Amino acid sequence: MAKVNVICRCEEIEIDEIRKWIAAGYTEFDELKRALRVGMGPCQGRGCRDIILKEIARLTGTPIGEVSPGTIRPPVKPIKIGLFAEED
Repeated sequence: MAKVNVICRCEEIEIDEIRKWIAAGYTEFDELKRALRVGMGPCQGRGCRDIILKEIARLTGTPIGEVSPGTIRPPVKPIKIGLFAEED
């Protein structure tokens, strides 16, 4: 049985899929986010962002400090929709 390495658990994206997209020229986190939805699940990238950034750096030969971490938009962690709703 083949070993499966799921990196983005929320969207069930495997490392091989991420590598394929990086090789195709998607070398920024936001590009991968738009293409694969990585970092858009309930964890908002807290589980996968660092791993993906390290993989981008490794495959592109870019120092990790020069890899854009992508745009983090509020809410940065899941919140209940009721917090936005007005009470009667």
